Amino acid sequence: MTKVITYGTFDLLHYGHVNLLKRAKALGDYLIVGVTSENYDRYRGKLNVQQSLAERMQNVLNTGLADEIVVEEYEGQKIDDITRLHADIFAIGSDWVGRFDYLKEYCQVVYLERTRGISSTELRDRQHPQIQLGVVGSGRIANRFIPESKFVSGVTVEGVYNPRSASAEAFSQRHELAFYSDDYDKFLKQVTAVYIASPHETHYGYAKRALQAGKHVLCEKPMVFTKNEAEKLFEIARENNMILMEAIKTAYCPGFRRLVSCAKSGKIGRIVSVDAAFTKLVPPHVREMQDSESGGSVTELATYPLLAILQLLGSNYKHAQFYSLLDQKTGVDVFTQMHLQYPEALATAKVGLGVKSEGSLVIAGTRGYIYVPAPWWKTEYFELRFENLNEAEKNFYKFSEEGLRYELTEFLTRITEGRMDEGACKLSVDIAGIMEEYRQGHVVKIGP
Repeated sequence: MTKVITYGTFDLLHYGHVNLLKRAKALGDYLIVGVTSENYDRYRGKLNVQQSLAERMQNVLNTGLADEIVVEEYEGQKIDDITRLHADIFAIGSDWVGRFDYLKEYCQVVYLERTRGISSTELRDRQHPQIQLGVVGSGRIANRFIPESKFVSGVTVEGVYNPRSASAEAFSQRHELAFYSDDYDKFLKQVTAVYIASPHETHYGYAKRALQAGKHVLCEKPMVFTKNEAEKLFEIARENNMILMEAIKTAYCPGFRRLVSCAKSGKIGRIVSVDAAFTKLVPPHVREMQDSESGGSVTELATYPLLAILQLLGSNYKHAQFYSLLDQKTGVDVFTQMHLQYPEALATAKVGLGVKSEGSLVIAGTRGYIYVPAPWWKTEYFELRFENLNEAEKNFYKFSEEGLRYELTEFLTRITEGRMDEGACKLSVDIAGIMEEYRQGHVVKIGP
């Protein structure tokens, strides 16, 4: 008996998929079909799969062509499957010619002619028209966002707004965008959604106007500085049936999501302490080191450690205390420690722009602890450690490039589903509330 094996995501199963399965089936007597898991798709950068693994497997089964279905979960699994299942032929579409020649050591490799004129990407675009995104701001994070957006189908960045026309024009030319504008109202009329990457203090105004104009909003962190502003924006979003989401990339990357689930599963017992640090050294002339009102380490970086603390311990802390080292010339906080006291737990966040420390995350529990090395906010690895060293568990995940593609994918998912993630909304409100406490002066200042 000749066994044939093939692989694919098989999202929104179409006649191109079916034709490929028929051609693969004709090569032998027994067809094994590997269907990619959600986590493996994310690992490979395939971020906008519409159907669940169960749906995709059922659709393949319904064709009547597969004799056996396996789940592809990791890089290198093809070799393991071919060996374990005794496959004689590996078959794959002709768009992958040469990519899998390394498998010839294990079996025959056949590249099958791909059906022209149909793809899952095209079907997704038909079901959900492309989101025409406009970027508000043309600074450092906006420049990193454009290349990241190209990894996410279903969205195109069309234009940029900046009140300084020359900056908008230069940004537009650099990234080959369709238009640029220094008029916000005209800008909004040309897009269906906006990504706000302007200076922090402008976020509220830009987001409010966009939501009221019927545009979905992805807003860089910190979204706003007060709890009331955050609540008001989400209220406007709901009233206008729009999506508002804070762009916290760490919250949506596979490794961090798995980390939170693992920590809250009880494997390390009850969580009693969270310590998170994020520091970096920046030139003294940059905005965040000069702006005493909207700059500093807390406004620039605190969102990340607060994300970890609030997701792991919740928002029912009883007391918050802040200690800040201030720059002697500008008064900007260059290093801050934040202490949150919970009924049965403690949390510490360290952020710095003029001080460098180990950027790790440690979650202590009654049975063990989780250690995430720097940079933990780009979660690629974490380790569960216990009194018995033999029980240690190591976990590895991929964090692609800048990671902005993860937040953009989540944003598109929210738009497609037509609803906001209320848990994420509450998180943004809670973070804004802590920012507000800090900015109201509940801080021990060290310096001028």
